[in-house]
Amino acid sequence: MSLLSLINPKSLEKFRAGIKNKEPFPHFSFDSFLDEDFANEIHDSFPTYKQSKAMGREFSAVNEKYKIQVTDSKKFPHAIFKLHQLLASKEFIDIVSKITGIPNLLPDPDLMGGGIHETNSGGHLDVHVDFNFIEEKQWHRRVNILFYFNKDWKEEYGGYLDIWDKDVQCCHAAFAPLFNQASGFVTSEISYHGVTPITCPSNKVRKSFAVYYYTKEAPAEWDGTKHSTVFKARPDEWVKGHVLMPLEDSLRISKNTFKKIKESVKTVVGK
Repeated sequence: MSLLSLINPKSLEKFRAGIKNKEPFPHFSFDSFLDEDFANEIHDSFPTYKQSKAMGREFSAVNEKYKIQVTDSKKFPHAIFKLHQLLASKEFIDIVSKITGIPNLLPDPDLMGGGIHETNSGGHLDVHVDFNFIEEKQWHRRVNILFYFNKDWKEEYGGYLDIWDKDVQCCHAAFAPLFNQASGFVTSEISYHGVTPITCPSNKVRKSFAVYYYTKEAPAEWDGTKHSTVFKARPDEWVKGHVLMPLEDSLRISKNTFKKIKESVKTVVGK
């Protein structure tokens, strides 16, 4: 049986029809994306925040707070592992290539930055463009797709995926992380997006699964610059943009510099 049978046939038909070149970069969102029984199976198998914390990595920084990533697919519950298999299948990737116009897409078996995502109340993810290159693989990042598994999610809980222009002055779209919704976009140097602050009750968390696709070939517009995640403050985040973000950048640079000096000293002493 094809893994594509795990997708709602109506949503699959819409997905295959392609995505429009929306401003400021191609993006999309489909509700009721997966087969309903399969989506419920995934929802019911999601680990708790505490369990995920033991399985993965928790972020608690200025730009990314109270968020956990679990990228090791060997730790996924069965239903979530089946979703991982679907998204890495040739049949699904061929469709993603067709709708985005990007040939030769590759799934990341290591799910670097992807996999299970859970964000607790008080968490957020500031507006950013993602890292654009995996050095070890020599792969270029091209497409992000995010799947949400949050039932009874209210508007006041926040946690929206917001889509911004390159100057982060105008928000072009915002998608609620509703149950069985799939949202995504073509990544580029202008694909600024984020997750609005989460204010859900303490007994809820924002649950999602993220998958990213790559190519060995560089995008036509690539100028050769490789970078990690680049954050920008929203228009109403003056203190964060002018004080907190620069301070965190300085601390990170200092930490990396100290680490390099320490490694150099070890090398010299070792000789």
